[in-house]
Amino acid sequence: MTRDDPYDAIVVGSGITGGWAAKELCERGLKTLVLERGRHVEHGKDYVTEWLQPWQLPHRGRGEQELYERDYPVQSKNYAFGETTRHFFVNDREHPYITADDQPFRWIRGYQLGGRSLIWGRLCWRWSDLDFEANRKDGHGVDWPIRYKDLAPWYAHAERFVGVSGERLGLAHLPDGEFLPPWQLNCAEQVVKRGIERVFLGRHMTITRVANLTEPHNGRGRCQARNQCARGCSYGGYFSSLSATLPAAQKTGNLTVLTDAIVHSVIYDERKDRAVGVRVIDRNTKQTREYAGRLIFLCASTLGTAQILLSSTTPRFATGLANSSGEVGHNLMDHISKAGASGTVPGLADKYVYGRRPTGTYIPRFRNVGGRGEAKVGFLRGYGIQGGAGRDGWMRGATLAGLGAELKRQLREPGPWQMTLQGYGECLPRHENYVDLDPARTDQWGIPLLRVHCAWSENERAIREDVKTQSAEMLEAAGCKDVETYDHDGPPGFSVHEMGTARMGRDARTSVLNAYNQAHDVPNLFVTDGACMASSSCVNPSLTYMALTARAVDYAVGELKRRNL
Repeated sequence: MTRDDPYDAIVVGSGITGGWAAKELCERGLKTLVLERGRHVEHGKDYVTEWLQPWQLPHRGRGEQELYERDYPVQSKNYAFGETTRHFFVNDREHPYITADDQPFRWIRGYQLGGRSLIWGRLCWRWSDLDFEANRKDGHGVDWPIRYKDLAPWYAHAERFVGVSGERLGLAHLPDGEFLPPWQLNCAEQVVKRGIERVFLGRHMTITRVANLTEPHNGRGRCQARNQCARGCSYGGYFSSLSATLPAAQKTGNLTVLTDAIVHSVIYDERKDRAVGVRVIDRNTKQTREYAGRLIFLCASTLGTAQILLSSTTPRFATGLANSSGEVGHNLMDHISKAGASGTVPGLADKYVYGRRPTGTYIPRFRNVGGRGEAKVGFLRGYGIQGGAGRDGWMRGATLAGLGAELKRQLREPGPWQMTLQGYGECLPRHENYVDLDPARTDQWGIPLLRVHCAWSENERAIREDVKTQSAEMLEAAGCKDVETYDHDGPPGFSVHEMGTARMGRDARTSVLNAYNQAHDVPNLFVTDGACMASSSCVNPSLTYMALTARAVDYAVGELKRRNL
């Protein structure tokens, strides 16, 4: 089946960037088609576990371990996966990809309308010129074609719509934004904060800047502090495509959404030197159809977009669409994590918390920031530290000696306060970290399987060691007891911050996209998901994706009106 009438724009993917592209395009008057490879999900109605209590779950929240091992060996490693959220994650057995045994990569995916915006961690930080200038200064990767001043108004544009709660810090390397009132540190976190800032000059602990509303915003209700965001939130208390951007696009009357529509490739017309549409496979019937569009926005995720570009071969682009540079698929990055330290915060036995705050603490980057008297370290770039404190609950009884009435009496009261710090470190862009297509194996829809080749370098491993050392030193300086470091050796993909594979740059010979996320080789093709990133910074990237997407749409619509596309 072929659709002859072209849409003004086609957006591939409905997650964070796809939702933003749809909103911005529709609000500028473009008839826009959004294609989502997963099932349809309706905000509120399809949050089927939102109101369930533990005793209403067949396995009391623990799930079926044999099922997880068989069908969700990768997805079940994600912090948000569980009995109440499994339906928002893919079945690994049905959606295979390939990695080497000695180079595992955890590809966390959510194939439904809204994508991973339903299950993301919601932390929202602006990048700074410390990030945008890093490649040029130390020679890794290619120079970003933009700087902070180019993106600052678009960060503000995104924050005003999303509703980001946070504290202003006045740090040049972690710019302030337009914030709703912040969530509050609890009493144990305040103790640790005072201890760290007293001993370590230039280090700060703050509450994370997070897309959970502390007050009603843009027609969405405030967060209820249930800390079960990945189940979905009928109040719209956290930002997602379903709660915010897609409804805004729908209000314009310019939006068409198709679910169960797997994009196989982009259709390129050699004579016009333009992308003219996309080739789609129906998820259920496996029938192929085509849709025509004047603008194409790829927002299918870092690896999903790479897979589409690599599958879109033509006589001109034999190795993948827009790949004259040879960089499509390369420079894959993620953040190192799952290492740090924890300890007991003494005292405060008469203190507890009300509700379940949906976020934690953050210590902004303090390594290689250019401060006076800064200690020299044996690695490039840096890391931030996420954390949080809470009191041990009754589950600690599993490791306590005793039984019967006395044990139950002990467990009626909460245990001591525990503080945990976990580093998130920057990954250098390296050509040898890449994805490609398997020449023989395909999925059930006939699409070549993606092969992922990615490993940490010595620089990332050095950051990891410093994270553990510094986390322990800060907790001890704050008076914590029984401080221990930990290292769960999280492989690439674990942080779900994968970036690269179609990087931005100044030179078409070494990059895929220009300063406006426009393909150097194909003028009406734009990529605004994580694939576009030229470096990884050490802070969560989603707010930067949103700002880049809004900026790219603004540019693309202007070029379309000027008849340059």
